[in-house]
Amino acid sequence: MSEYLQYPGFGWTPGPVEIIVILVIALLIFGRRLPEIARNIGKSLTEFKKGVHEAKDAKSDLERDVKEFKDDIVNEAKDAAGLNEEDTTD
Repeated sequence: MSEYLQYPGFGWTPGPVEIIVILVIALLIFGRRLPEIARNIGKSLTEFKKGVHEAKDAKSDLERDVKEFKDDIVNEAKDAAGLNEEDTTD
């Protein structure tokens, strides 16, 4: 009973025999198309990785833009309040 509590979304976890049976059935069903399917999966994986990389780049660009915007606002506020760094050093 406790093994069902470990995997509430699944009723069972396939063992090595079940995996081999599934692979044999897949080979019988897809046979000649298997290389094409594997190629398409590889292309999809490459596109997914490319998308993740682009998202990371976009996040970095956005963080840089927000930091620059924050620095500009802080500098303008200091200038407006007369707390410019050049004035305090003299």
